[in-house]
Amino acid sequence: MAGLTPAVKAATVVLLAGIVAALQVGKLPPALPVLQAQMGLSWTQAGFLLSMVQLAGMSLGLVVGLSADRWGLRRCMLVGLLALTLASLGGALAQSSDILLCFRAIEGLGFLLTTLPAPALIRRTVPDRLPTMMGLWGTYMPAGTALALLFGPFWIPHWGWPSWWCLFGALSALLAGAVLRWVPPDDLHHHARFQAADENAAGELQQASFAQRIGTTLRAPGPWLVAWTFAMYSGQWLAVVGFLPTIYAQAGLQGGQLGALTALAAAVNMLGNAASGRWLQKGVAPLVLLLCGFAAMALGSGLAFGAWSEAWPAGRYAGVLLFSMCGGLVPGTLFSLALRLAPNEGTVASTVGWMQQWSSLGQFTGPPLVAWGVGQVGGWQWTWLFTCACCALGMLLSGAMARLLARGAITAVQGQRLPVKGMA
Repeated sequence: MAGLTPAVKAATVVLLAGIVAALQVGKLPPALPVLQAQMGLSWTQAGFLLSMVQLAGMSLGLVVGLSADRWGLRRCMLVGLLALTLASLGGALAQSSDILLCFRAIEGLGFLLTTLPAPALIRRTVPDRLPTMMGLWGTYMPAGTALALLFGPFWIPHWGWPSWWCLFGALSALLAGAVLRWVPPDDLHHHARFQAADENAAGELQQASFAQRIGTTLRAPGPWLVAWTFAMYSGQWLAVVGFLPTIYAQAGLQGGQLGALTALAAAVNMLGNAASGRWLQKGVAPLVLLLCGFAAMALGSGLAFGAWSEAWPAGRYAGVLLFSMCGGLVPGTLFSLALRLAPNEGTVASTVGWMQQWSSLGQFTGPPLVAWGVGQVGGWQWTWLFTCACCALGMLLSGAMARLLARGAITAVQGQRLPVKGMA
């Protein structure tokens, strides 16, 4: 990373840590056909194995997000990376689906501890590039998933899925060392954790109790709307992309062709994420980006799974690409909005944590629901009903955010107006 400023180096390492954490989620889809054959997994069990990594985020997102500032953002990320290392190495030894599920749950805790502090760390290191960096940060999940989907079909047939797990344990340990090397220690920033518009407000925020800041976050409408909207996106995206290797393996694809097609489907999501950051920086309204993203996901999923396109495989794959690429506009926009919709500076981490908690809930429930539907009807032809329902709810929630900001949202703290720009 020669030639980069220390701040940019730190932000880059944080982004890489997120990608490595996402690899832990993305490593499972290419291994699912092998695990189903070796462990006799049903479709519903496979769905829960895919989503179990979200258990910690679903139950602890708000608490961890709020506690990250007190523990230390860098320290929290380090603990998360070490948990990913140990859980991945332990999972490689699993002989049954139950044991593997337990280690996936621990990986979920490591994933949460690694990714939750990241937006605040980026905000702390490069505040002048925040919209662009939040757009880039939104790419961590598709980037990690794409890399795993690309290399998994080559690695697993030759060296087996346990060595695949060991590989990502080693990568997590490597990134822990990078965080120690390039991300500044927390004690250099502890006086600035709860910055506010003036010193009196900062003092009040620092003295606010744990419970008070949770209450402040949950009484404000903005964090709820951002969180619910993210759940509508994340559940359907993981359900579709997570099962793509299995869908295409059933269609007879294997090796390089399977890896390339599934990896590209995940990777194009990064284009939407990066574009959202650039367009927000140029003043495009968040509502426009959210509506375009959800509309494209609905159209793409209908093309990819509808019975009317069954005889057009190229068109079906184009629908998957449209679903993933334009859907990437949603997370990049929501990460930026979460920082702006926090009730005050002391609740930024808890707002991001609440959004992560609902995102995890969406990812936890989406794949099993889709897998259950596949088991009931014997195919994927009705998957578009689930995705389109999520998109419709996402659009309604986006409109609610626009109306909230248009009339001037009031915080739960002293009736102050939120310092955010409008959505439309």
